[in-house]
Amino acid sequence: MANIITIFFSVILGITNPSGESNMNNQQNEITTYYLIRHAEKDRSDSSNQNPDLTKEGSARAKKWAEVLKNVNLDAVYSTNYNRTMQTAMPLVKMNKLEILNYDTKNLNNEEFQKATKGKTVLVVGHSNTTPQLANAILGKRKHGDIDDKENGALFIVQILPNGETTSQVLYIN
Repeated sequence: MANIITIFFSVILGITNPSGESNMNNQQNEITTYYLIRHAEKDRSDSSNQNPDLTKEGSARAKKWAEVLKNVNLDAVYSTNYNRTMQTAMPLVKMNKLEILNYDTKNLNNEEFQKATKGKTVLVVGHSNTTPQLANAILGKRKHGDIDDKENGALFIVQILPNGETTSQVLYIN
């Protein structure tokens, strides 16, 4: 199954540009690609804990995200400032030798974020509501609803093409 996912992403990443060129020239072509995921499974054993860590299953999912996205050459990784989102991002941060850049969920897709990510390939780890909200903000229209609270395997891929057009797709990884 992992090989099928890797092949699928390799095909997608090789054909993301309308000219047929590889995604390797992302900066030059000004294609901006966002990979948006919700944090992995969090510890729900203490309902008063507003900042829980990942469960064992969540840690395994975080490692699986790293496996699924291993062929994606990330330029930046953004996360909200919560244990569960940063722990979800950490395997990819280490793999890509990057640091986690925190973002404010109340100020999604602001001008500073757009400028900092233009022409880049970026991972953003968020929450069941902020992940689709960010996808919609980038698209400039409401296309995606909130993620079900039990869903931790949704991957939104949103692109801004050189002509300003936007595309998106959602994949579900078990």
